[in-house]
Amino acid sequence: MTVLRSLRLATALATVLAGSPALADGVAGPYLAAQAASQRSNYAAASTYYTQALAHDPGNPVLMEGAEISDVALGDVAAALPLAQELAARDAKSQTSDLILMADMLQRGAYADALAAIAGGHGVGPLVDGLVTGWSLVGEGKMQEALAAFDKLGSAPGLSGFAAYHKALAMASVGDFEGAQKIFSGDGGGPKLQLARRGTIAYAEVLSQLDRNPEALTLLNTAFGPGGDPAIDPLRQRLKAGQTLPFDAIHDARDGLSEVFYSVAAALRGEAADSFTLVYARIAQYLRPTNADAIMLSGGLLESQGQHALAIAAYEQVSRDDPAYAAAQIGRAQAMYAAGKVDAGIDAMKQVVAAHPEMIDAQIGLGDLLRRQERYGEAVPVYDAAVALLGTPKPDDWSLFYVRGICEERMGAWDKAEADFRTSLGLKPDQPEVLNYLGYALVERNEKLPEAMDMIKRAALARPDDGYIIDSLAWVLYRTGQYDKALPVAEHASQLMPLDPVVTDHLGDVYWAVGRKLEAEFQWHRALGDNPDPKDAARIRRKLEIGLDAVLKEEGAPPLKAVVDSGATSGG
Repeated sequence: MTVLRSLRLATALATVLAGSPALADGVAGPYLAAQAASQRSNYAAASTYYTQALAHDPGNPVLMEGAEISDVALGDVAAALPLAQELAARDAKSQTSDLILMADMLQRGAYADALAAIAGGHGVGPLVDGLVTGWSLVGEGKMQEALAAFDKLGSAPGLSGFAAYHKALAMASVGDFEGAQKIFSGDGGGPKLQLARRGTIAYAEVLSQLDRNPEALTLLNTAFGPGGDPAIDPLRQRLKAGQTLPFDAIHDARDGLSEVFYSVAAALRGEAADSFTLVYARIAQYLRPTNADAIMLSGGLLESQGQHALAIAAYEQVSRDDPAYAAAQIGRAQAMYAAGKVDAGIDAMKQVVAAHPEMIDAQIGLGDLLRRQERYGEAVPVYDAAVALLGTPKPDDWSLFYVRGICEERMGAWDKAEADFRTSLGLKPDQPEVLNYLGYALVERNEKLPEAMDMIKRAALARPDDGYIIDSLAWVLYRTGQYDKALPVAEHASQLMPLDPVVTDHLGDVYWAVGRKLEAEFQWHRALGDNPDPKDAARIRRKLEIGLDAVLKEEGAPPLKAVVDSGATSGG
């Protein structure tokens, strides 16, 4: 724990204990433990420790808010509700409590209470308050007022897209498909909507309700393309058969309100702290327990926070008959693997592939897990199956050819690997990872060195702070005999990646090449201390025994080029 973090905890603890000195001995331990658990996003432990701390200081608002946040993050909004009610009764200022109380009102259908809370200054923020107002009015049967509320929100800077999208959903939910279609298409004079997955499906359902199945089919094909999506393919089949899709996106106001919190969570992801975003995703699920996209979002957020057990539990909440079930099982398998259950995760992913061999995400997911375990021979045919599902590759497909190329290169199938790397670059010519990997591989093979140099330089320009890429640049300079140019680049790579044994080993070789042999030996000793690959470790020990020149001679490699003595300290 850093000194700064210790000071923060001490300050927070002093705040908690102010006015309650007699409770210091009882509350200090669980409070510190709760804070530490919260910082690690360990919500289960945080909830337990906050509860223990509250047993010693039951009215402390800091402890209460920490406990309610942990409960919501765990998906137990109901458990957080009494704490929010208590904080409200004490007139404590807590946006989290206002959010929980709002969720409770909406879940109960107490729309008038929700509107009153917003009017009384206990809302969440302009966007959420505006959308909740619109949907609450829908829930009260006041459709014209609801539409006016969405329009009012849409006049605020930056909020027009959210407002128009929810207005379209609200209109469709009461059967006004023509009005919804105008908004979705942009023909109604409003903003051009950038529809995500859920919005695209809703728009397709609206078109089908208007007997415009060909347009709906084109929409789905354009948005999703091939790939065996268990949620999209059945819609395609029904549209092709001339069947009318029911409008299942939103059934009532409560569903619409779930969409509000899901929309906000999806927009916040990557822009706000995952713990904050998770609260919105959990409330979306609280309002509509079958909202598979909210469940999937929660699972992904938990995975990114390292809470793999909670992520697995989230994915398991998607029912078998939900179109998103297969995607949830992919998430579950990946979370199991990340949790250290490697064989179980791979087996779970194999089950998804067996059930949905046409699902490209499952094939890629299985290939990725096998590749990470260095089971390259098993991964390649899985990637082959994924490539076969692609149809005409698009720029976003670059990574599939890249990872298959990695496996082929590791297996010694260089011709196939090089072809895949070049296909990947054909799809995305300036992709730094591919430029670096192919360039470095060519250097190691002593082939096409001018092209390799160009590739690595382009990668370094794109990512000047990537230690691996900067190391590649140093290495190609070294391998082409440009030792003086290689040295500052290798030193920079070592600063960026000080604990990487390959980078450190390379720096040692460059030092040796310029005559700074004591420094070279020091770096090789450092590399040995950073757990290098056993084969690399054996070579490093040999260099320490007889020197790099002798090792190169043993290997039948070209000798180092002669360099002018720069006056550097030498180990002889």
